[in-house]
Amino acid sequence: MTLQSTSLAPHVQAFFTHHLCQHKQASPQTIASYRDTFRLFLTFIKDRTGREPVALQLSDLDAPLVLQFLDYLEHQRGNTVRSRNMRLAALRTFSRFLALRAPESLAIVTRVLAIPVKRTDKKLLEALTRAEIEALLAAPDRSSWIGRRDHALLLTLYNSGARVSEVTTLQRHQVCFGTPTLLQLTGKGRKERTIPLWAHTSRTLQAWFAELGEKGGRIAFPTTRGRSLSRDGVAHLLQRATHKAVTVCPSLRTKRVTPHVLRHTTALHLLQAGVDLAVIALWLGHESIETTHGYLEIDLAQKEQALHKLAPIEGPLARFTAPDPLLAFLASL
Repeated sequence: MTLQSTSLAPHVQAFFTHHLCQHKQASPQTIASYRDTFRLFLTFIKDRTGREPVALQLSDLDAPLVLQFLDYLEHQRGNTVRSRNMRLAALRTFSRFLALRAPESLAIVTRVLAIPVKRTDKKLLEALTRAEIEALLAAPDRSSWIGRRDHALLLTLYNSGARVSEVTTLQRHQVCFGTPTLLQLTGKGRKERTIPLWAHTSRTLQAWFAELGEKGGRIAFPTTRGRSLSRDGVAHLLQRATHKAVTVCPSLRTKRVTPHVLRHTTALHLLQAGVDLAVIALWLGHESIETTHGYLEIDLAQKEQALHKLAPIEGPLARFTAPDPLLAFLASL
């Protein structure tokens, strides 16, 4: 085994430059997530062992050290189990790449791949009511440039159910004005989908794009400097709108309002309007309709309708009496 083949650095470089970019054609979001995982992992190893990342060997990527890293993420960095599993998925993908590129490391790779994914509690999805979303959309001050941008962006988020990454990278040519106006999005897995927009959303975007003119180039919702908004920028403007909307709709005070909660809100309101789950899955760009089933769990209206269809049992319930001594003994336990 040559020195270069035992060194970790060339394999990490090939993983990002060739495997992810050329062979898998991973999305920029996936590459960025894997990059952050390796930065955290290599920094963790350096802090624990004092060895520089460039000097690490393949043998350093063994299961005990990976398990220590995962525990560090949960207990010292305060990451959730879901974040821990996401970091593990990146390291397992790299391990499978190593099995092809460096078969001599198969023993190490097998141990890393054997690390189990942690199970976590499945929480109910969060969503806003109609009154809350209306207060939120009305919150931006439309007498200012930033307020008009924020209103157009929030309205587009709610109308389309788009992910925040899809809106921050949205360009003007992706909005096709007409009857109806269509929004063309490319989501996870490079899946393209087309979303119809309300006439009100269409008019708002037309007015906003006309006001933009040449500012921001092709970006639909630029910053004041003409650049693309970041995820944190969208979260900040949403929190600003929420803080103002609380005065009109106090129930928002107890809600955790994020861009993804707006996505959940779109799905729930479509479901409450009678839209089929399969259509909602296509609307949101879900890989499987099973992902969309979560919105059924938070729709109390449909649960109440199902409850009303059940006729209550009239009269007192008869108590079970065991007809046999043995059954009576078992019932007494």
